[in-house]
Amino acid sequence: MSDRSENQRKGRGTGREAVRDTARAVYVISVAAELAGCHPQTLRIYERKGLVRPARTTGGSRRYSEADIAHLLRIQKLTEAGLNLAGVKRVLELEAELADLQAELDRLEAETKAAVAEAHRQHRSELVPVQQSLTVYRRRARGSD
Repeated sequence: MSDRSENQRKGRGTGREAVRDTARAVYVISVAAELAGCHPQTLRIYERKGLVRPARTTGGSRRYSEADIAHLLRIQKLTEAGLNLAGVKRVLELEAELADLQAELDRLEAETKAAVAEAHRQHRSELVPVQQSLTVYRRRARGSD
């Protein structure tokens, strides 16, 4: 194993600024609950209701990531706004669906732009240059037929 990958595995920098891995599950339930501003039992309820899926250690302990904490904070905002857990779950599902559709739209837009650019390139290569000439039109005088 290289020194760089060994240092990354151990969590040490490699001379460059380390990129924070938001998907890495490192927080135990008590720390996650504190960061999210709720009780650990609340996190267990959220898990039972399918609102959050923390990673599990081989021993079965829950581990929460930065992304999980952000998700928990979003749930907290929605419940503070008056939604019940079923409503929160539906809002989260719709937000995920919207994100998927936006990603699909972005992909299709990029494909369309590429196709249009290619069509323009092809049409430009098919154009035949025409010499420009100047034609002067004069009015005929009346009665000179």
